[in-house]
Amino acid sequence: MASNETVLPIQQANRADVNQKNPVQGERRNRRALGDIGNLVPASTLNEIGKPQLQITRPITRTFRAQLVANAQAVDKNSKKPQEEASNADVAQKKHEETPRRKLKKPTKSLTSVLTARSKVACGITTRPKDPIINIDQSDINNELAEVEYVEDIYKFYKLTETEGGLRDYMNSQPDLNAKMRAILVDWLIEVHRKFELMPESLYLTVNIVDRYLSMRTVPRKELQLVGISAMLIACKYEEIWPPEVNDLIAISDNAYTREQILGMEKAVLGVLGWYLTVPTPYVFLVRYTKASVPSDVEMENMVFFLTELGLVHYSIVMGNSHSKLAASAVYAARCTLNKTPAWTGTLKYHTGYSEDELRDCAKSLVNFHACASETKLKAVYRKYVNPEKGAVALFPPARSLMVESGGGESS
Repeated sequence: MASNETVLPIQQANRADVNQKNPVQGERRNRRALGDIGNLVPASTLNEIGKPQLQITRPITRTFRAQLVANAQAVDKNSKKPQEEASNADVAQKKHEETPRRKLKKPTKSLTSVLTARSKVACGITTRPKDPIINIDQSDINNELAEVEYVEDIYKFYKLTETEGGLRDYMNSQPDLNAKMRAILVDWLIEVHRKFELMPESLYLTVNIVDRYLSMRTVPRKELQLVGISAMLIACKYEEIWPPEVNDLIAISDNAYTREQILGMEKAVLGVLGWYLTVPTPYVFLVRYTKASVPSDVEMENMVFFLTELGLVHYSIVMGNSHSKLAASAVYAARCTLNKTPAWTGTLKYHTGYSEDELRDCAKSLVNFHACASETKLKAVYRKYVNPEKGAVALFPPARSLMVESGGGESS
């Protein structure tokens, strides 16, 4: 038989002696049908004795491949192909390493461009960079309660729905009431809110409920305080963990109303409002806009809330401005009062949606209220924020730049 054309399986490599003694059986096992199987030993690997070289069935790794190349070089010294491939690989590797170095080389500036830049600096005509928009939610990215993924959409929804609560100019439809009576009521509610140490959300929702109810129903003067007490009870049940009891409200109002009257008015208010209590009050906008006033600190927060509560007392401010605009104006007035520069940033404009010109008129009124807060008869807001716990921001000098620019303003 022709032994040079015979292909032996790897399993027969260790049985060479048996195959030599029984060549017919070896031919029967080495059928040509097995010639396509890849784990067979080719005839070219037979050594001089005629025995196949022992091979290990394992994946061809880099080390094993290098061993095979070395064996092939020993058999055929004239073979130059592996060396050429290795040489080409080295050249390609060197080119790959040198390419980034050429890309990182900085272009040299011409003398003309350098002299032009220096001339602009000397003349003071350098181009100022645009005011960047700061990501105010970056620090809360791991805070699940901050809802960073949805906060932008939430506030867009707030601005779209802030006018859907039914609040409208109602004083002309109230024959027994006027703006001064409302101011006295709100001033008293702010004092009660401070005495009970309630959450700020409760105060803003209380005032909102009062105004919405008065815009839908005519109320006699003797029941105005009753409406205020019932509105605070509703707001506290909605916002507080431990709302004040009805007996506490009776006592704080000097027993002016009975328990049945307070609960009856509570039911009437909820019926008129249709139990619609989830409304975007100025508070929700204040929290967001104060955060956008970078850098924001406790002093800034106290000043913003001080100016906003001064605005809540005045009917013209509440009716003449949306809740988001009142909040943005308070932030703008607070930055002017605390001498923050610039007074209005690109970040604030982006998050509030208001420009500096749109807020100036409302901010002027808030600053004027601040200027005469210690002299007016309604001092609940002043007493609250003259306290050191609130940073005594009521004692800060008002933003005279806005007052001078306004040439006076609405007095409180």
